[in-house]
Amino acid sequence: MREHMGPGDIERASMEIITDELARRGILIPPEREAVVKRVIHTTADFDFARTLRFSEQAVELGVDALKKGTAIVTDTNMARSGVSAPSLKKLGSEVLCYMAHEDVAREAKARGTTRAAVSMEKMARERPGAVVAVGNAPTALLKLSQLIEEGLRPALVIAVPVGFVNVVESKEKIWETCLAHEIPVIAAMGRKGGSTVAAAICNALLYTAAGREA
Repeated sequence: MREHMGPGDIERASMEIITDELARRGILIPPEREAVVKRVIHTTADFDFARTLRFSEQAVELGVDALKKGTAIVTDTNMARSGVSAPSLKKLGSEVLCYMAHEDVAREAKARGTTRAAVSMEKMARERPGAVVAVGNAPTALLKLSQLIEEGLRPALVIAVPVGFVNVVESKEKIWETCLAHEIPVIAAMGRKGGSTVAAAICNALLYTAAGREA
């Protein structure tokens, strides 16, 4: 047992354990993807993500470049939004937004008989069309995002990691295919696993890299 460790020491020790265990399992991660995969494992203690996280070509590099330019992040939940590193956002001149709790979104979703997640993606498309979009909870957000991309939306990066059973796998497959077809960078956690904490972890790995912090 390691006693009297500060937060920074705990995180470094955790990353060392993750690195060692990946090596023992014979899992090799491309260097440019290591920070993202390890950050997600650090957040979840789930090594399955070393297998299920899927990256389009140069997704990490393009996401980091966008964040270095101060590109905003839009999430589908306030939980994910609250988990994104405020100091890194400030350093990069960026911000993280979530429209799910906005009154106009709730009102329109009710009037149209659809989900707030879908309407929030429409609002993102109007207000922050070039954002990094991180979806950790709502498959309907990914399905709407796929439609919007097919109609011309071009986000800087899509992070597709909702968790659950209904339409989760299908929505991830759909957004993956749509992003590849339209040459949009995408990082997705294929299968059922994911969540708001995973979405925030991926955002943070990219932010730390963009801000020059060791992730």
